[in-house]
Amino acid sequence: MLEVQKLDVLNPATEEVVATVPAATAQDVDAAVTRAARAQEQWAATAPADRARLLRRFAAQVDDHLEELARLEVREAGHLIGNARWEAGNVRDLLDFSAGGVERLSGRQIPVPGGLNVTLLEPLGVVGVIAPWNFPMPIAAWGTAPALAAGNAVILKPAETTPLTALRLAELALAAGLPEGLFQVLPGEGAIAGNALVEHPGVAKIVFTGSTRVGKQIMATCADRVKRLTLELGGKSPNIVFADADVEAAALATPMSYLDNSGQDCCARTRVLVQRSVYDRFLEIVAPAIESVVVGDPADEKTQMGPLISRAQLDRVRSYVTPGDGIHGTAPEGPGFWFPPTLLTDVDPDAPVAAEEVFGPVAVVIPFEDEADAVRLANATEYGLSGSIWTRDVGRALRVSQAVRAGNLSVNSHSSVRYWTPFGGYKQSGLGRELGPDALHAFTETKNVFISTEGPAQ
Repeated sequence: MLEVQKLDVLNPATEEVVATVPAATAQDVDAAVTRAARAQEQWAATAPADRARLLRRFAAQVDDHLEELARLEVREAGHLIGNARWEAGNVRDLLDFSAGGVERLSGRQIPVPGGLNVTLLEPLGVVGVIAPWNFPMPIAAWGTAPALAAGNAVILKPAETTPLTALRLAELALAAGLPEGLFQVLPGEGAIAGNALVEHPGVAKIVFTGSTRVGKQIMATCADRVKRLTLELGGKSPNIVFADADVEAAALATPMSYLDNSGQDCCARTRVLVQRSVYDRFLEIVAPAIESVVVGDPADEKTQMGPLISRAQLDRVRSYVTPGDGIHGTAPEGPGFWFPPTLLTDVDPDAPVAAEEVFGPVAVVIPFEDEADAVRLANATEYGLSGSIWTRDVGRALRVSQAVRAGNLSVNSHSSVRYWTPFGGYKQSGLGRELGPDALHAFTETKNVFISTEGPAQ
């Protein structure tokens, strides 16, 4: 296989090349692991308070360059400027949150006869983070920040289409005083740099966010090496609206539950399940809301939805939809990877568009009869990442939350991700949990030490 020597970064809204960056080779990965291993030894030996202080300085650097990072995200990923500012702020906040855990990463003392038993939480070593293109900054930080806080070195491989913010974050880490080699960014092709990172014996853990298909391949490679692994994969999340809900509120909240980031979100509520008795009313309210969504220049503060990431992604989304079907808005003509907001009606629940992850601004709306039918439809997927439940009945909210097989559910809202609460999926949506109060633990090994208090036998 010929190794790619450079990566062109396109602006998804204009199709113009905004940057060209070197593409890492397998040899580059090997050299980076060597540097990271040396830096990690120094980092692990650094006093916890000093590690925390450096991570806070890193957070301050991100904050000082927040607008610059946001503008980079707009250019390389086509994100709305408001969303991009939030994403840069999320990196800052997660670094601060993780820094707060450094001095609280403590083991336990367990009562045993004849001595003292303690557990130690020790860093893994070098961690490889493979980040996606749909949320390049925050998801990169989900793995990087807690891994660094726990005493590890990190090698981040960003997606081929979105390396610019990652490279800038690495520069800001050095400016904050983090040791050289501790946090490295290696743009490159997944089949080359990504595989080399997964296969390298000096990498103790892989954190991967992306498609279920690639996640399975990485899992198989890691299994052969008994390598630690966290996977955040696909989703086909339900948005369940019961007749006793505030139907107007549920309908008006529906468009952005799956149109945010142009639908390129594994948590997107792309299966809208509505109780049959309020189905027609729901459609009457949601149709004009979808038709009025402003699609256009992501740098414009008034824009509500931007372009898809690439021509390949646009072609994929188009393959699921017959033009003119369902309820749809409008999108710009001309250059850029544009697709209109779309909600499909009269769809068989087993149709590909209703069962597969489209990863674009397309959802289906399906009626259900009762609570049992809603739960059946919600669980009729290989995924289990997120979902929403709309009801005024507290008992129903609890019953359905317990019955739906998904890792992140919201009642009367569409919230999924907060850096201080755990995130992850059931079934083929992933393996392990990220974020939350226990995030640092996922980057440690537990060592048990018994100290005898009884002298040697006479």
